[in-house]
Amino acid sequence: MLVKIPTAAVQGLQAIPVTAEVNASRGFQFCLVGLPDNAVKESHQRIVAAIQNSGYRFPMQSITVNLTPADLKKEGSAYDLPIAIGIMATAGEIKINRLPRFMMVGELSLDGSLLPVRGALPIAIMARAQEYEGLIVPAQNVREAAVVNNLKVYGAHHIQEVVDLLDDSPSAIQSTEINTREEFYQRQNEYEFDFADVKGQESVKRAMEVAAAGGHNLIMIGPPGSGKSMMAKRLPTILPPLSLSESLETTQIHSVAGKLARDASLVATRPFRSPHHTISQVALVGGGVNPQPGEISLAHNGVLFLDELPEFSRAALEVLRQPLEDRVINVSRAKYAVTYPASFMFVASMNPCPCGYYGDPTHHCTCTPGRIQQYMSKISGPLLDRIDIQCEISPLPFKDISKAAPGEPSVAIRERVIAARKIQEERFSSLSSGEGGGRGRVHCNAQMTEKMIHQFAEPDSASLDMLRMAMERLSLSARAYNRILKVARTIADLEGSKKVQSQHIAEAIGYRNLDRSDWAERGI
Repeated sequence: MLVKIPTAAVQGLQAIPVTAEVNASRGFQFCLVGLPDNAVKESHQRIVAAIQNSGYRFPMQSITVNLTPADLKKEGSAYDLPIAIGIMATAGEIKINRLPRFMMVGELSLDGSLLPVRGALPIAIMARAQEYEGLIVPAQNVREAAVVNNLKVYGAHHIQEVVDLLDDSPSAIQSTEINTREEFYQRQNEYEFDFADVKGQESVKRAMEVAAAGGHNLIMIGPPGSGKSMMAKRLPTILPPLSLSESLETTQIHSVAGKLARDASLVATRPFRSPHHTISQVALVGGGVNPQPGEISLAHNGVLFLDELPEFSRAALEVLRQPLEDRVINVSRAKYAVTYPASFMFVASMNPCPCGYYGDPTHHCTCTPGRIQQYMSKISGPLLDRIDIQCEISPLPFKDISKAAPGEPSVAIRERVIAARKIQEERFSSLSSGEGGGRGRVHCNAQMTEKMIHQFAEPDSASLDMLRMAMERLSLSARAYNRILKVARTIADLEGSKKVQSQHIAEAIGYRNLDRSDWAERGI
């Protein structure tokens, strides 16, 4: 007897239809084919125990399981449920007339209970596209899959519940209906941190506001204890709220990576990823034996924060250059090639020297000029050129900390950021997607192409003279020139100015401090 059960595989961020074909014939063996990995091969022992411990009979026949398409590698434990249901159907334990109408995934415990799997959201999207009547998932994945509308999603705790549903039993589980959209909008402002906690440091907060308003990359340099990490953690609180489409895309990435919390639905706040400096190149960009999104993709639509930037390996830092420009990361290996989105704000922090106290008025620096130069050279020029705003930060004296009033709350800063982003959306809305340089539609000033810079951020004659003088004195590259104009355009948007003026150029030049040849002599 042959039974076919619809299921799915996840490759990159997309789900691919897979069929579990189960055939029972005379004999006493179990054969699993269709390019299964070790986790799939081990499913035999889990399935036998789960079926028997649930009170059902495991057929004493020769069982052949084929996962089609046979040339697609099958990974993970999500095939346990469809294979088990197929085996039970061949034994006559389940009615087979409703099997083709449901797609199912799930890992089985030895007692027959269902355990959560990765990628429930992209699988649900694919099930709707394939026009299945319903999708059966473990109960802990049901809120994630229920994000997809126009699809019945059934969350099962035990294989017995799946059997009752397929047999159309009166006690069968019902499809889950959750208003995930309403929950999403209610949770958009649930942030743990707030800029009101930051006392002083007005120049740094101004730089972060400009960065948030234009989507610019930012690096902070200053001694330990000056508040670099504290302010970086608060940056997502002043970014515009996630749109529904951004949330769906972000949730899909986290679903594939297995980073969603149990019973989670849509990601409501912008991601903030802060990997340790010992992270490998693969963990940062993604890939591996079984391809998974890396930290730069997990930060998609949010913030990637690298603390102590020079401590990261040179190889890991250099791979950031391409996704910072293209907003996608292409991972190509011998057996696969996947593309992950990587549109994120890059924020970094570093000390001014190995000991951390170069230029600090309250601590003595023990580093020689050679060591300082060697420390700073760990960050390549091309990577530094891709960082629009370079901000110096000094520790706040105790007397200022004790007297300083609470800072401006994040909600007030966010209002100005949203107003500036709205101006940018209106500016770029008339442009076709082809004008984004092959990278899709442009949403903020940081994503402008050179053609757009000349169109929307062209300085007047006085500003041009100021910029020419700065370029000559600071020996800035052509890329730095464009970065200054982009930042100046954002500053003008924050002020509601239609033209880029000299004061906007002057402030933008002030955010290129690390490019100055006399930086090491000036200190902080």
